[in-house]
Amino acid sequence: MKIAVLGSGAVGGYYGAKLARTGHEVTFIARGAHLEAIRGSGLQIRSPALGDFVVRSRAEQDTSAVGPVDLVLVAVKAYDNATALPMIKPMLGPATMVLTIQNGVDSADEVAAVVGAERVLGGTTYIATALAGPGIIEQTGTHRRIVFGEVFGELPRLSDRARAVDEALTGADIQADVVSDGRVPIWEKFIFLVSLAGFTGATRLPIGPVWADPFIRRQFLDGCREIEAVARALGVPVAQDRVQQIEAYVESIPGSMRSSLLIDLAQGKKIEVEALQGSVVRRAERLGVPVPIMATLYAVLKPFAAGAPGSV
Repeated sequence: MKIAVLGSGAVGGYYGAKLARTGHEVTFIARGAHLEAIRGSGLQIRSPALGDFVVRSRAEQDTSAVGPVDLVLVAVKAYDNATALPMIKPMLGPATMVLTIQNGVDSADEVAAVVGAERVLGGTTYIATALAGPGIIEQTGTHRRIVFGEVFGELPRLSDRARAVDEALTGADIQADVVSDGRVPIWEKFIFLVSLAGFTGATRLPIGPVWADPFIRRQFLDGCREIEAVARALGVPVAQDRVQQIEAYVESIPGSMRSSLLIDLAQGKKIEVEALQGSVVRRAERLGVPVPIMATLYAVLKPFAAGAPGSV
């Protein structure tokens, strides 16, 4: 496949490198020192568990130089969508697919507003990577999973084009899982992620001390239930035992685990509060679903949406 990665940072860059290593024609959309490093020395992947490697692929800042591709993988931070998503247009051909793996539940709709719903596949990812420097991505552990599928039109359905993307991902040693309703994995992750990001961000603490307090733990899970209620009001058939799954999962992860929102908050960077807690509150208001815990977390974190250096 001819593939463009929009957002070639820790997540998009990693998946693009895996695809390029397998022989796909990958173009990384990047800027600044990261762009120059990829052009000069290639994109380096450091993975103690899976092995280090370097790929030398095309890298561009201007997407009009790329031309039509078969697949655009969208992995930019959600707060950059207004400026990033229009960059997809010059890369569209007659049958170009756009797969978004961004955090949150608004991404597919926002991408569709730019390129048309008929091109869009939606999904979510489970991975622990970080940009260690320009042109260098470090992976912790072995997770490299993308769960995706069709998100528009008649659902559930397993399309030929989704199967083709699944084949490309799987062939690149990515743990891909194509499903018949892509909304389900997106919302199931969202139910957990928004509570995790909200509580770790609001307390400025990793998950360990948050979870260890019985009262806070109950509020965390009740927050998950609020988001689940929004999903069900929208007709998304998330697992009936989703909150129980989350409870078991949090019991199994290291107490030192910090959400990406907390990491960004601590560094004074922009945070994805609008795509996470803000999205829940706005959807809940339209649907008439009460979400008092999520509304409170949104209020606490909203002032930091654009970043606040030195405030944490």
